[in-house]
Amino acid sequence: MPPDLQTWQQELPHGITLSCRAFGESGRPVLLFLHGFPEGAWVWDPLMAFFAQPENGGYRCVAPNLRGYERSSAPQDVKAYRAKYLVQDILALIAHECGQAPLAALIAHDWGGAVAWNLANQRPERLRQLVIINSPHPGPLLKALQDNPEQQAASAYMNFLVQGDAAEQLAAHDFERLFGFLTGQDHSLQSLTARPPSPPDQPHWLNPEVREKYRSVWQHGLQGGLNYYRASPLRPPTATDAGVSDVRIPPEALRITVPTLVLWAQNDVALLPCLTEGLDEHIPHLQLVPIEDATHWVVHEQTDRVIKEIALFLTPTPQ
Repeated sequence: MPPDLQTWQQELPHGITLSCRAFGESGRPVLLFLHGFPEGAWVWDPLMAFFAQPENGGYRCVAPNLRGYERSSAPQDVKAYRAKYLVQDILALIAHECGQAPLAALIAHDWGGAVAWNLANQRPERLRQLVIINSPHPGPLLKALQDNPEQQAASAYMNFLVQGDAAEQLAAHDFERLFGFLTGQDHSLQSLTARPPSPPDQPHWLNPEVREKYRSVWQHGLQGGLNYYRASPLRPPTATDAGVSDVRIPPEALRITVPTLVLWAQNDVALLPCLTEGLDEHIPHLQLVPIEDATHWVVHEQTDRVIKEIALFLTPTPQ
């Protein structure tokens, strides 16, 4: 039997509270999981239950709902969602779970990956290994958004998500458009701003139970998750928004020195495979694993494959 699920509200020293989930005993080596948009900590439950079992490492597996999600603190000021504050949250959670010891691994998807890239660059001593799932490193992302028309088009949805009424539009008709974000395999601006003429095909994993779990996160509000997009300049430029046009990132802010596994679903229509090009320039200890026949939601679609690749990558933590 898998270990029991634990849930609690973790108050952090700087005044933020994160709603957390965990499997496994305190005091064991820690795997920390960071979700993306429009998800919640619960999406990691199958992975956490697996890695908490003694025969699979016996890790302490922890997943917070990030700032702005579910019952975690959701500041109204967009500036509160800048990377330095998101990293501050996770560093405080690491300190609570690990003391001075590093994480066994930080595992992250989508916006959780954006936080993880920054943390691994700034505080590499706080983690032994890094696992990224379809979350672009800022170096290739900046280059693609400035120079690659295909990725610019694929990222056009970002310019909708920063609009003032995006939360209201996404929540309308029982989150119809937000579920379209999960079901349509089309992250284009058109799919998010116009109601589809007919219901899209439902992926096998999006059953009634999973849909209700998403609703349970979304009903607490969407603006916090949308503020991640509003706080970041890494989006395609428009006539009224400079986006990435004038952004420059120094090389030292792009370097990742910890051993890193990048899993990349090849059918992600929002984050194209081109975003993995040139990663080895920034990450000397890199394993890049493409996953065929999977979309951005690969953690749902190919759970067993994701678990297998992470298990092969993890190295035992000294006791």
